[in-house]
Amino acid sequence: MDHSLFQRRAIFEPEHEDFRASVRAFLAKEAVPRREEWDAAGMPSRDFWRAAAGNGFVGYEAPEEYGGLGLRDFRFNAIVNEECCYAGVLNDSFTLQNDVLLPYLIELTTEEQRDRWLRRFTAGDLIVSIGMTEPGGGSDVRALATRAREDGDGWIVNGSKTFITSGIDADLVVTAVRTGTDARGRAEITLLGIEDGMEGFERGRKLDKVGRHGIDTAELFFNDVHVPRENLIGEVGQGFRYLTANLARERLGVAVIAIAAAEYALAITLEYVKDRTAFGTPIGSFQVNRHALARLRTELASARRYTDACIVMENAGTLSASEAAGLKAYTTELQWEVTDRCLQLHGGYGYMEEYDIAREWRNARVQRIYGGTTEIMWEIVGREMGL
Repeated sequence: MDHSLFQRRAIFEPEHEDFRASVRAFLAKEAVPRREEWDAAGMPSRDFWRAAAGNGFVGYEAPEEYGGLGLRDFRFNAIVNEECCYAGVLNDSFTLQNDVLLPYLIELTTEEQRDRWLRRFTAGDLIVSIGMTEPGGGSDVRALATRAREDGDGWIVNGSKTFITSGIDADLVVTAVRTGTDARGRAEITLLGIEDGMEGFERGRKLDKVGRHGIDTAELFFNDVHVPRENLIGEVGQGFRYLTANLARERLGVAVIAIAAAEYALAITLEYVKDRTAFGTPIGSFQVNRHALARLRTELASARRYTDACIVMENAGTLSASEAAGLKAYTTELQWEVTDRCLQLHGGYGYMEEYDIAREWRNARVQRIYGGTTEIMWEIVGREMGL
């Protein structure tokens, strides 16, 4: 892929570019040749995660005493996510672990929990998922039905979750449960660490998705699961605050993937339309196609600058919930427009699985749904505007 088509960016320092080169070389050697294998299995292999961790690509934000590098700079996160997109591998695997879950393990855990979980995480030996979405809840976190009642030295958990990314593969599920009701009649939410092997914790079916086949999505069931008090994450009743505090960062990660994946789709399409001919002429030279591609490239360049500005704000601690929501909605809708148009330009070949554009098209659709649907994102922005 010709990265020079898209990347004239001012936010990176030389150390970031060195890191990017290392990630790119690692993925080319260790991930790209195994893409079909992982798509069939529904998840990357554990030996890959250990190798990625050994190269410093997993948990690098963690303190050095827990096996990390102390790199609290979202530009490194963006680089890993972008290079996965440019290589066409690993879907959401790195962003789930590094962008979404790692802050919980660093910021909300006790020293004993960091010794027990974070060290294994940074070694690539612990896969984590987050159990938030429920069959009847959708985007409404306050509608949680999974309940935890106190029982001596811990809690007894009953309920279920669905659409849980890495739910099959996870060793630890950061699980949102209802531990009571607040003064306004809303769910009091608490986070508990539910671990593989706990009695009553069952994995349901691995869900058969339209796209993103290289990472599993699952149903989880909790039937009188005893969770010891030492697996409480943060404080009782503060789960809603913890979940919403991390959403801006999560949505920024989704946006980074949206732009990079759209850039990749456009890059492979540019190669295709220069080689594919109709009536003796490359199809990219037809004015209608040339103008369409020029517009998409310009819109991506604009969205890239918006995304980079939000990365800078995230590093400064000033990225707001509404800015992240607007970014997520805008970039994922643009990703879909770009990818759908690029598939159209491939004609019938675009609908064939052997062409990368088909994979990109399938993978793009869910971006407008997870992490908060586009409609919810615009609602957040509208409310911030006082509407």
